[in-house]
Amino acid sequence: MKSYIYVHTVPADKLETHGLVWQARKELHKAVRKVLAASARVLRNPFSDSFSTVDIEDHDCAVWLLLRKSREDDRAARLEAVQEMSQAHHWHDYQYRVIAQACDPRTLIGLARSKESDLRFFLPPPPLPSLKEDSSTEEELRHLLASLPQTEIDECLQYFTSLALSESSQSLAAQKGGLWCFGGNGLPYAESFGEVPSATVEMFCLEAIVKHSEIPSHCDHIEAGGGLQLLQRLYQLHKDCPKVQRNIMRIIGNMALNEHLHPAIIRSGWVSLMAEALKSFHIMEASHAARTLANLDRETVHEKYQDGVYVLHPQCRTSQPIKADVLFIHGLMGAAFKTWRQQDSERVLLENSLVDEDRYTTCWPKTWLAKDCPALRIISVEYDTSLSDWRARCPMERKSIAFRSNELLSKLRAAGVGDRPMIWISHSMGDSPALQTLQDDFMEFAKDKNFQVLSFVETQPTFIGSMIKLHIVPVESADLGIGDLIPVDVNHLNICKPKTKDAFLYQRTLQFIRETLARDLEK
Repeated sequence: MKSYIYVHTVPADKLETHGLVWQARKELHKAVRKVLAASARVLRNPFSDSFSTVDIEDHDCAVWLLLRKSREDDRAARLEAVQEMSQAHHWHDYQYRVIAQACDPRTLIGLARSKESDLRFFLPPPPLPSLKEDSSTEEELRHLLASLPQTEIDECLQYFTSLALSESSQSLAAQKGGLWCFGGNGLPYAESFGEVPSATVEMFCLEAIVKHSEIPSHCDHIEAGGGLQLLQRLYQLHKDCPKVQRNIMRIIGNMALNEHLHPAIIRSGWVSLMAEALKSFHIMEASHAARTLANLDRETVHEKYQDGVYVLHPQCRTSQPIKADVLFIHGLMGAAFKTWRQQDSERVLLENSLVDEDRYTTCWPKTWLAKDCPALRIISVEYDTSLSDWRARCPMERKSIAFRSNELLSKLRAAGVGDRPMIWISHSMGDSPALQTLQDDFMEFAKDKNFQVLSFVETQPTFIGSMIKLHIVPVESADLGIGDLIPVDVNHLNICKPKTKDAFLYQRTLQFIRETLARDLEK
């Protein structure tokens, strides 16, 4: 496992002379054997042994000592070794490659989840198998979807699996015939993606596979069918298509919930890809990678993050004790990331928003709140709403609010929500009879438990299209009769989007969090 040079040996009796070249080769062999023997002793002998006889450079010895330490039985020693590796920024290139080739999976995942780790710690993914003759990625994806069981799935998933297979079959046949044609019941759904035809076919199938990957037994079929390699091929092909990449990362994150699949995920090279994605400036990409790596990291993470539950902070391993949770829950037609962006402006839209996160952020809980309250675990939840979910297009019976609430509750419990003090921050879904009932139940519960409550309400109407403007949540609807109610001069969309970090909306929210959790944060 040590870096060394392969030298072709020649039997002595075939040599015409034992001259200078032969002597040099002989000495080189001795040197190589000595280095290999020294490396073996470093890995084999206890740390208390003397290393005075090891003929190896000091900096190389440190690399092998860290590797040995990363395999100790003592967990604290292992964590310390990974931390020391991640803080190494002065090594030679070959030293990072030594670690990359010699470390065990537990160390590899620890390095991937360490904020300062050099990407040279991660080997490129292994070569992908060749596609079958006269085949394409679209066809392979369709075959993978067709191979998945139709058991343990609800009627909507059955419907869309069947529809995806039907539409992809039509489109592939049309492409092979030299004509693009996408018809049938899936046309409105496919058109909504707005991608080129091949990406549309892939998105159609990926949506169905995402839902299949929420079922553990189906994850086994995805892996057995070469899904990890096929998804990696698609991931590399569509680097410029965030929707495709997002769904692929959702699938890998779901598969990582199953610990027996961890070796296959690691062997296929996904850890290297996720380590790179975790460092992305795009918060959505980094958060999907953070979820997958957290599910793989059984050394420091006991919780499991199911589809739709994203940790915005901390996304990497940290020595900072986490003392409380803050959950962000979006509303109707919202999402886990876009709902909580900074308020848009004409100037910002024309500029590169990646230049300075203090000037503009696409997710203020991750950028601002994490810095102001580092002892918090900040989670954003994405769930199905009737207007934003594909179930809205499903002709079968839709799930009730109670069903989805229990589904979300199960996911949050798996993530350890409820084990610490917590604050919920939500964006209203507006008024309806069902929601009014929920509000009444909540008020009774909140009064009984003496919850601290803070409500903001918009005073401006919201434009729906270019012609209609509505006051979506009027003051009388927002008044719970408990806690503070603060009118803010914004519309419904911007009630959860502060203009700046110094804006009243953010500063008052921050004040509420600090005051409510004061005793917990001081411990």
